[in-house]
Amino acid sequence: MKTDYLIIGSGAVGMAFADTLLDESDAHITIVDRHAKPGGHWNDAYSFVTLHQPSAYYGVNSTELGSRRKDESGPNSGMYELAGGPEINTYYDKLMQHRFLPSGRVSYHPMSNYLGDGRIVSLLSGHETQVTVGKKTVDATYISPSIPSTHTPNFTVADGVRMIAPNALPQLWLQRQGEPVPQRFCILGAGKTAMDAAVWLLRHGATPESIQWVMPRDSWLLNRMQTQPGLEFFEHSMGGEAAKLAAFAQSKSIEEVFLKLEALGQVMRIDPEHNPTMFHYATISTGEVELLRTIKQVIRKGRVLSIGPDAMVLAQGEMPMDPGTLYVDCTASAITTTRTAGPVFQDDRIHIQLLRAPLVALSAALTAYVEVHGGDEANKNKLCTPVPFPQNLAGYARATHASMMNQYHWSQDKALRQWIRNSRLDGFGKMIADLDKADAAKMEVMGRLRTNAMAAIANMPRLMG
Repeated sequence: MKTDYLIIGSGAVGMAFADTLLDESDAHITIVDRHAKPGGHWNDAYSFVTLHQPSAYYGVNSTELGSRRKDESGPNSGMYELAGGPEINTYYDKLMQHRFLPSGRVSYHPMSNYLGDGRIVSLLSGHETQVTVGKKTVDATYISPSIPSTHTPNFTVADGVRMIAPNALPQLWLQRQGEPVPQRFCILGAGKTAMDAAVWLLRHGATPESIQWVMPRDSWLLNRMQTQPGLEFFEHSMGGEAAKLAAFAQSKSIEEVFLKLEALGQVMRIDPEHNPTMFHYATISTGEVELLRTIKQVIRKGRVLSIGPDAMVLAQGEMPMDPGTLYVDCTASAITTTRTAGPVFQDDRIHIQLLRAPLVALSAALTAYVEVHGGDEANKNKLCTPVPFPQNLAGYARATHASMMNQYHWSQDKALRQWIRNSRLDGFGKMIADLDKADAAKMEVMGRLRTNAMAAIANMPRLMG
């Protein structure tokens, strides 16, 4: 068979790229994925997972996710809804069945492996399809996260020790014969998955005293209030952005940046007595932080090396444990690699990468727009410079600097600038474009944002280390 674009992966990245390609070109698209349905890692996620940030700017550009309602209960109360795993899976399946395939321009190969050189092989039949790619092969897997239910832990677990992925927590009532109902829980990992598991346990009846938490590193967390797209949150979103850039402009170290942002309520830490050394854009509400702070048995002895019947061995020592403790493995990383894929556009291949941290869907859709309208390869790569995902605190400055430089280049391209303003995946572009110029207070905020951006850029080399 023949196709214009062969996309490897039908997750959030591949679907966002294909969706924009459908709107901006008349190209034929072939999508291949190992999963039985589109949605990528969402097919394997735990059932109680939700987006970090509002549904309003996740998914694909053409089709709204959710209904822009606000939650009226729970830790996210008063803020825009966060789609959960089942809703997101349904959303992507409907996109494929109601938009992509009916277009007549999409060929979809689920339950299939891509072997390279245009070879697609079915995981069920072994049948191989040879695809002739007229334009480009698109790697939509580079920024795929690692998932608890499918990753292999990098520590050993003794026979008889009970360890589960978060996926199994809602099924604890289905006790296997001879296994008692767990009375003690130990959460392994310090990322957003671990936080989700802890909040789920606490909201479903587990006492804080029954939970231990292995936290190799403390994290700075973004306050979800700063990510709300509605105009009623303008002071939090745009005002917060102006204040953030002022912190970047005025601070002498990246640690000082985070302390300033904490004082402004833009970032939080679970334990104020410990200095975080990690930042991965985990976004959380103040209500969730208050819940997490009720867990007092936090183990800070580095990463787990092994788990035995009555003790854990960690990088910085051994920790006695109650026999029968149920361990919840949340050690899978949202970052699957620290290597570089090189430029986004490489001859007949496209390696989709992060272009504005942390918005992967916008990055993928924008890459597709630039592929169609961006001119020669040099200009395309200028518009799509990869943003490095933070590995430490200084990485936040690097990612912010790279995102701002991309934003500047986008603003110089009139058509691209207009596309971003109209894109639902941007979250804030349309809100800014529609501001009433007679609203002096809001225009003053935008003026501060522009002034602080220039000063922040000038100070970034000091903060990046």
